[in-house]
Amino acid sequence: MKSRFSFLPLVAAVLAVLVSLPVASVVVNIFQPDKEDVWAHLAETVLAEYVFNSLALAVGAGLGAALLGTGAAWIVAMYRFPGRRLMEWALLLPLAMPTYVIAYAYTDFLQFAGPVQTTLREAFGWTRDDYWFPEVRSLEGAVLIFSLVFYPYVYVLARTAFLERSGVLMEAARSLGYSQRAAFFRVALPLARPAVAGGVALVIMESLAEFGAVSYFGVPTFTTGIYRAWYAFGDPVAASQLAASLLAVVALALVLEKASRGRARFDDAGGRPSMRPSLVGWRAALATVACLVPLIGGFLLPGGLLLAMAVGEGDSQFGVKYLALAGNSLGLAGIASLLAVIVALLLAYAGRAHPGRLMAAVKRLASLGYAVPGTVIAVGALIPLTALDHALIAWAREQWGMSLGLVITGTATALVFAYLARFLAVALNAVESSLARIRPSLDEAARSLGASRAGLLARVHVPLLSGGIVSGLLLVFVDVMKELPATIVLRPFNFETLATQVYILAADERLAEAATPSLIIVAVGLIPVVLLSRTMRRK
Repeated sequence: MKSRFSFLPLVAAVLAVLVSLPVASVVVNIFQPDKEDVWAHLAETVLAEYVFNSLALAVGAGLGAALLGTGAAWIVAMYRFPGRRLMEWALLLPLAMPTYVIAYAYTDFLQFAGPVQTTLREAFGWTRDDYWFPEVRSLEGAVLIFSLVFYPYVYVLARTAFLERSGVLMEAARSLGYSQRAAFFRVALPLARPAVAGGVALVIMESLAEFGAVSYFGVPTFTTGIYRAWYAFGDPVAASQLAASLLAVVALALVLEKASRGRARFDDAGGRPSMRPSLVGWRAALATVACLVPLIGGFLLPGGLLLAMAVGEGDSQFGVKYLALAGNSLGLAGIASLLAVIVALLLAYAGRAHPGRLMAAVKRLASLGYAVPGTVIAVGALIPLTALDHALIAWAREQWGMSLGLVITGTATALVFAYLARFLAVALNAVESSLARIRPSLDEAARSLGASRAGLLARVHVPLLSGGIVSGLLLVFVDVMKELPATIVLRPFNFETLATQVYILAADERLAEAATPSLIIVAVGLIPVVLLSRTMRRK
């Protein structure tokens, strides 16, 4: 029985290699000859625009999210004011709002025929040429929307850093005569820099990965260029070269974030502040407003707009059709999340049973996909799966004289594989964090009583890991429900999900009809947000 489980590291390594194939295939494919010279055409015409827009979006959204998230985290962590306990968890709600959904909502609200501009024209008797109004479907509009949707990444990490590291040192700074404002800039913010930088790095990666919003806004970026190279030009090599360029940008962002810390140490100074200052009067009102601005902009206003459109106009085809769409989305999400948790459990358990650099490298290899945009994963998954399909077709023709057609790339199997490569790291983090809390002495006691590794996993670890397993399932489930670029590229013919339905309706300017599936996605997205807020409250 024991020898059977000596293969566990090998199984873990094979699984890690399989889920890393999309990233590896992109890197390998860039060395293939580009027979159509599509890459040369793209480099001469639009590559510079892709680079500029992608970097501008990433930097702008990172700065905006840092400002909103750090400010809200400081106010909530360090002051008492009316509504603070509500704001603690409510500021997480924009995480449930997919970027492309909020883009559609704001477009309907702010466009020329929308309620804002219509009200202005009626109130002042203006015509189109009498006034200027900012264009929401623009690079600047995308930066604003990304900042409103992604700031919770910074908020969560910065709030934790302020609570864990700033308490004693803030009191020491105040005792030395620093004002609360001076203490923030000279003590608290420098101590929280790694947390803020980590949140900004997540924002940058999410901004670079976004497809639906930038495509709808008409902002050319790497993600839209990859989609165009694959579908418009039908050139996988050019698409891979663009995908590799985007990978290089993501890697550069991660390296810069790590390098920004240098050799500085940011040890926990210990404890919360003994007493939060209570704000009253206009200061309390200002703190409440400062927290409400990102909450309203990132969740309440777009959510209200979607609800108004769904109730007022809605989709005339709502009914049986949406049951099928919901079934497709729920089925894909359920299968992908279950597989992700099973693979994550095997990887995490292999790392615990066989600790060392090799298993650490295996787990890092399996987690590569989470730092890679969905369009890159889609292109990377298609390359090996298409090659496998062609091999199966040739084998069937040689063995039985029959043509199988596309067995893998023409089915939902390709989608599930891409989801697993993209979101395995989410499940692995959830399972590993729970597994780390189980004392090694429990393993030793169970093994001394004759338990095999399989019995140890099934009868000891899995029951204790139930919280991490459920969290991993839910997080991957919701990520798959919201995922758009990989689904757009890899979905089978005549197979739609809620996310692709939203994209198709919005692309046809049928925003009111897109509100119904958008609300369903947002409602499902609230599940992990509620869990995260409860975890923060307990801590």
